[in-house]
Amino acid sequence: MNIGWSSGIPLSELKSDVLILILSESEVKGEGFSPDWDGTLRRLGELGLFEGKLHQTYILPSVNPSAFPVTILAGRGGQELRTDDLRLMSASIARAAVKLKAESLVVQLPSEMNIITVEKDTVTTAHVLTEGLLLGSYVRKHYKREQPPYAVISSAVFYMKEQLEAAEGERWTKGIEKGQAFGEATLLARNLTNIPGNLLVPADLAVAAVEIADKYGFPVEVLDEREIGQKGMGGLLAVGKGSVNPPRMIVIRYQGTGHWANVIGLIGKGITFDTGGVSLKRAPGMEDMISDMGGAAAVLGVMEALGRLHPRINVVMVIPSAENMLSANAFKPGDVITSLSGRTIEILNTDAEGRVVLADALTYAREWGAERIIDIATLTGAVRSALGDVATGAVTNDEAFLQELTAASRKTGENLWPLPAYPEFKNMLKSEVADIRNAAGGSGAAITAGLFIGTFAEEMPWIHLDIAGTAFLSKERGVNPKGATGVMVRTLLEWLLSQAV
Repeated sequence: MNIGWSSGIPLSELKSDVLILILSESEVKGEGFSPDWDGTLRRLGELGLFEGKLHQTYILPSVNPSAFPVTILAGRGGQELRTDDLRLMSASIARAAVKLKAESLVVQLPSEMNIITVEKDTVTTAHVLTEGLLLGSYVRKHYKREQPPYAVISSAVFYMKEQLEAAEGERWTKGIEKGQAFGEATLLARNLTNIPGNLLVPADLAVAAVEIADKYGFPVEVLDEREIGQKGMGGLLAVGKGSVNPPRMIVIRYQGTGHWANVIGLIGKGITFDTGGVSLKRAPGMEDMISDMGGAAAVLGVMEALGRLHPRINVVMVIPSAENMLSANAFKPGDVITSLSGRTIEILNTDAEGRVVLADALTYAREWGAERIIDIATLTGAVRSALGDVATGAVTNDEAFLQELTAASRKTGENLWPLPAYPEFKNMLKSEVADIRNAAGGSGAAITAGLFIGTFAEEMPWIHLDIAGTAFLSKERGVNPKGATGVMVRTLLEWLLSQAV
């Protein structure tokens, strides 16, 4: 989507499929919005069709159909707007425009836009409005023989009646660029996660990663099953050997400073489909396991945004990718495998495969120089039991590190909740026949799964994000659609940018 701003010219000089007017409750009552609109707005309010309440939208033919055939009225309530309000209001506008099959939008902003926002910061306002338009305009790809007719919003202009000063215009441009990077990165993650499992196997995920790396000139490495075995990545090799589609280890490096130092490791679980293997999952709901590579999709979205924004940080992204399938060659409960770290792992449950492949990925990220690590994974059903599909669960060995990430999540509106990492939970992972076992039973399962991964961080500052509940929704909510959400892409980016030197 091409997004820009315009100011100081008559509205009639702009053309688009849809005009969006953002209105307060008092303006709908006829209190001074515009002589051309006051009567219509008052009548709509009296009829209860549109009252200007926050996130309310209403569609009607325009007063001036030659320039704008349709107008979308968007309510902003009667109070100061938080970033979450602005983002959702913008997403609601985009969804209404998508239903109209609109391809171009003009969004007329209130002249007091910075006064009515809590942050009162132009860059933040422009960022969040842009991000919301992109998130709300998302349409999941269909594979029907006859594609449903829909239009993609290709352009949007934020219009302000008063002429902006040059410095203020630069702030709008900066905010739009940042919001577009965040939004497009999230849409990339959604698209990848929504691809059916037969159309996205580990080799396909590697191709998608290479395309992003090549687009921005990032160094990229893809290890095939032979190289994975030669490296000693026993965890990834074991999980992937049950499938006819062999595993891949994918690495992309982003270097934003002159020296490869202070490297941040981002690791995304890339299980392109998960049957549970020998510990077979129940059939109901298994179709949603196309989303088991949601962590990989998230970190690829982050790399896409880093290519756009060029922050002064260094990042190594690692994706261990495999299919967890049931076959004569699949790994089994009772197996003991040797990970890249040299630690042996007793397999108690083959459906606890994500943590096994992530173990090798953490060790490999450390070999590439990572000094702080965040892993993101659709890891456990237990986190859904604890937090539903409302919040992402976090486990860490560094509380200050997690507080930084949590602060970033508050800015992006992505709920993040810490889970306790008491020593008693770690003790549940002790094995009689190996260094560690990959499952500890039902008690505290989301925590013990995270702590299993953390073992391979080797005391390095580390955060685990369990997105099993938040990566894939059964129905639309907030700025997220049904299906893949691209969760944590924006939070990771917000935190990464805060680390730029």
